[in-house]
Amino acid sequence: MPIRHLAPIALLIGSNVFMTFAWYGHLKFTDRPLWAVILVSWGIAFFEYCLQVPANRIGYGVYNPAQLKTIQEIITLVVFMAFSVFYLGAQVRWNHLVGFALIVAAAFFIFYE
Repeated sequence: MPIRHLAPIALLIGSNVFMTFAWYGHLKFTDRPLWAVILVSWGIAFFEYCLQVPANRIGYGVYNPAQLKTIQEIITLVVFMAFSVFYLGAQVRWNHLVGFALIVAAAFFIFYE
């Protein structure tokens, strides 16, 4: 796979790591004031946007919009599943895996030509 196909995917992975921490990382700090975690989340989200915008701009030249969004959503699910297990200590259940598998199956149809 050429680098121009992989660059948007790598940027989206990095972006999603920042996004997940911005949106859900504060759940371990429920003792902190809400205004403080909002400000920290915004600060983290800045770095997410620094990766997300170039990922979409580069990716749009390689993938059509539906494919680009599908890649984004699958990466989001994979990153979130890892985050929820390793950072939040949540369990992945069979129904979560079935739901994720159905989303991946949907991606097959998005990329089918």
